[in-house]
Amino acid sequence: MYIALGIAAVVIVFIAVLLIRAALFRPASSVTEPGGNISFDNERFRKTLSEMIKCRTVSSSDKSQEDESEFIKFKDLLPKLFPSVFEKCTVEYPSDRSILIRWAGKRSESPTVLMAHYDVVSVVSEGWDKDAFSGEVENGFLWGRGTLDTKGTLNGILGAAETLISDGFIPETDMYFAFAGDEEINGYGASAIVDLFKTRGIVPGMVLDEGGAVVENVFPGVKKPCALIGIAEKGMLNLEFSYSGNGGHASAPPPHTPVGKLSAACVKVEGHPFKASLSVPAAKMFDTLGRHSGFAFKILFANIKLFMPLLSMITKKSGGELNALLRTTVAFTQMEGSKGMNVIPPHASMVANLRLAPGTTMDDARSYIEKTVSDGDIKLRVIGGMDPSAVSRTDGDGWDRLENVISETWPGSLVSPYLMVACSDSRHWGRISDRVYRFSAMALSKEERGYIHGNNERIPLETLDRTVEFYIRLMKKS
Repeated sequence: MYIALGIAAVVIVFIAVLLIRAALFRPASSVTEPGGNISFDNERFRKTLSEMIKCRTVSSSDKSQEDESEFIKFKDLLPKLFPSVFEKCTVEYPSDRSILIRWAGKRSESPTVLMAHYDVVSVVSEGWDKDAFSGEVENGFLWGRGTLDTKGTLNGILGAAETLISDGFIPETDMYFAFAGDEEINGYGASAIVDLFKTRGIVPGMVLDEGGAVVENVFPGVKKPCALIGIAEKGMLNLEFSYSGNGGHASAPPPHTPVGKLSAACVKVEGHPFKASLSVPAAKMFDTLGRHSGFAFKILFANIKLFMPLLSMITKKSGGELNALLRTTVAFTQMEGSKGMNVIPPHASMVANLRLAPGTTMDDARSYIEKTVSDGDIKLRVIGGMDPSAVSRTDGDGWDRLENVISETWPGSLVSPYLMVACSDSRHWGRISDRVYRFSAMALSKEERGYIHGNNERIPLETLDRTVEFYIRLMKKS
């Protein structure tokens, strides 16, 4: 009886601790007033984006699929669209796929770097309601590939600078605009710019690239819009699995064909996902947004380390975005075997795309896969990839400035760090700065986020205007 009472007492105390921690799990007090009115020629910058969209800057690893004249056309177009920027600022081309613009400030130390890329992914024209490179405006939208990813951002940066330069504004510190033309193929444009900074000993006080956005209904129990700032991004590994045998006629197959062997390996990998872990970006996101969730969710997020085994089990079965935040993921994307339906191939292969959680290297991931497959007949080959980025800090002037400007531009939104599960050019800047942030200056619905790399990509004109407004505010505080 005494043992039962003791156990009951422990359980009661345990539950009480969970509830007390949840009750104390409150948001930090913060008051940010909406920013004042920002005046600029929004019609002008709608037209500049439209003109940029007309340049078919489709990048491809297969250079025969690129039209270099379109990239040259884009570079030649910018001075015509933003004449004040190109008259006032210094322009360099660190590589054939990068543009670096320096706007001199009152001092040079700790400059601000604003990034975007001007290459776009390919288009399947049959899936579009309008020409993907028309830059057409209709019913409050500007249509075209790159409006969201990321010529719209580039337009916002240069539109803001054009406005402020024309007004005679001079930033407190130097400002750099770093644009790459090969981000979609993990090219060298951005890396060439970082190499230049490193050679010159320039250490940015803040770097801002694409990434999170102002979104709704993305965090359990939180009803307010969330402005998510990526402070790190996952790594990537493309891994080929292959098996070679004798091949032969399908009428007399061996017990295990090459495709069958690979299928078994696929099942093993999917059945044994990587271990879940709470990275610094994910922990900070849970700590920030969890304080704004309902009480039931606060019990979870206030005691996140305790509930990690449960969370791991749930996400392991459900997959999706939350699972991607917590572990290295594996997606099998390609498989190749015989060209004939009645022929057993002498060689078969498949490819997996892994997204590496912070703390997991390419070598770590390959070793885990090899151990999981545990079949010496299946060969693994690394096609390419990169380790996870460095994690940026969430204190100091750069973060505070960004947080303040977001709150002024989208009043009522909850600003939070997060882990970006995709890859971007910003990862290169981790070599020289621990203040690299990933935030696309847009409020995007789930449907609009689906346009990125998809059909019918388009941007609401109000969103386009707000992007220019955001960068004007940011530049004024730089």
